[in-house]
Amino acid sequence: MPANSFRVALAQVLLDADINAVIDSASDAGADVIVFPEMFSNGYSKFDPQDATGRAAWLDGAVDLHGPFIGKFRAAARRTEIAVVATFLEKAEPKPFNSAVLIDGNGDIVLHQRKRHICFFDVPEEACAPGESSLVLRLNTRSGQVSVGIMVCMDREFPDVASDLVRSGVEIILVPNSSPLVDDVEVGDIRVAGVRATAFQSVTGIAVANYPEPKDDGHSFAVGASGQMLAMGGRQEGIIYADFDLEQLRAAQEKEWFRRVR
Repeated sequence: MPANSFRVALAQVLLDADINAVIDSASDAGADVIVFPEMFSNGYSKFDPQDATGRAAWLDGAVDLHGPFIGKFRAAARRTEIAVVATFLEKAEPKPFNSAVLIDGNGDIVLHQRKRHICFFDVPEEACAPGESSLVLRLNTRSGQVSVGIMVCMDREFPDVASDLVRSGVEIILVPNSSPLVDDVEVGDIRVAGVRATAFQSVTGIAVANYPEPKDDGHSFAVGASGQMLAMGGRQEGIIYADFDLEQLRAAQEKEWFRRVR
């Protein structure tokens, strides 16, 4: 691992995973941050849109930002002193949000991101409200401060989200995800190709955490600032690690500055 590097752990796990054991493992491996898949509070579960009772039960499963679900991640982050991206169906009125929070090594919520481009064409997200902005945080790590932003799943497919993050000086984008990444029956591996293109166009590092089989198809991955593949997992449960060379990334951003003028 390079001395001036930012290590991201991608928690390619299912809902029944032992959160503490997963975060402990990432900490032992020297990770600066660990990212969980999208809407981990319910495992990105779905409901029958024709079943009013099922829909109501799904909505009742929304969790509070300062409740016990996020509290578990905050406690683990504080104990291990690494940052954690936790994801959840966030309780709100009139509709919940598909949300992610970045928790620092002190256990504090330092970034709260709501998915901007919800999948309005499908359950469960037709029941959610979209977020309105994308934020960047200077996260303290063993290699100094790193500018971090979050995209939630389909946000990575829309140029406005990347543009907003780039405008705010983002260096690494963390992406909680739930979708087939390489084996989609209609589009194959286009989502991977899209992330590589976004990284190249924006001169940013991007790391995507996905659910393993049988929920999705795994293949959590990370790419560097020129779109090069840094790491990719298989289909099974596990933790995938990616090391971003910060010196190399920042040199690329300086050299390719014109790509970041939005």
